[in-house]
Amino acid sequence: MNWKAVAGSAIGTSHENQGIVCQDYGKYCTFKDVIVGAVADGAGSAKYSDVGSELAVETALKYLSKISEYLRKRQHWWQKVSQALSQPEAERLFTKTVNKVIAELGKKAEKENYSVNDLACTLLVFVATPDWVAAMQIGDGFIVRRSQESEYQLLFQPDKGEFANETTFITSANAVKEMQVKVISEKQEFICASTDGLEKVAIRLSDWKPFSPFFKPLEEYLHEPVNEEEKDKYLMEFLNSERLNSRTDDDKTLLLCFFDRE
Repeated sequence: MNWKAVAGSAIGTSHENQGIVCQDYGKYCTFKDVIVGAVADGAGSAKYSDVGSELAVETALKYLSKISEYLRKRQHWWQKVSQALSQPEAERLFTKTVNKVIAELGKKAEKENYSVNDLACTLLVFVATPDWVAAMQIGDGFIVRRSQESEYQLLFQPDKGEFANETTFITSANAVKEMQVKVISEKQEFICASTDGLEKVAIRLSDWKPFSPFFKPLEEYLHEPVNEEEKDKYLMEFLNSERLNSRTDDDKTLLLCFFDRE
């Protein structure tokens, strides 16, 4: 039994045509039976948002790299990692994570002599074991999961702000206040985290329900006995496909993971 995962980002056709780099970033780490993942989408108006999104994800994962050890230490001797974080525990953990990311972005801005707002990005993070998932979201994008007990479920409604193309960034003054946090205690099977470039093809925006035909083939591919190189190739071919680019011209990131209980 183990986690199977893959992550990748692809530049949107609009950015490619304008000569702009991909401003998305996504990555995951596994620690025995625990997986930690994060994705970020750099603000289009921020000069160095590609740097910000990568730094935000790397910092979050580095900070949470001790999560497996933390989970074992926090439990009484008769409990195991299968004991989910409580809502207050998750809120404290993710608040510390976000504050660490904000601090690192501030250091980077000071070192390079530019505004921290030049590093603006959204941030979505999750920590999962085979028995539960805890997740947070600042800004738009989405996290979808499926358990043995449920169908595909959107964890948070994306933060779109009051006006079109507006959202909260981790560099926003109200970032921690606007952070959404959720803990679900169910046996996890599949988790997908994505930036907003895929929202309109993966989520039914009329009622914010996941579009099963989008997720099912991706989940089924993770079942296949293929190596890391083949998984990466499959994902990048999908993200760069003409069919997908005909429906979205934004940068796009997918982080997919499946817990193989066989």
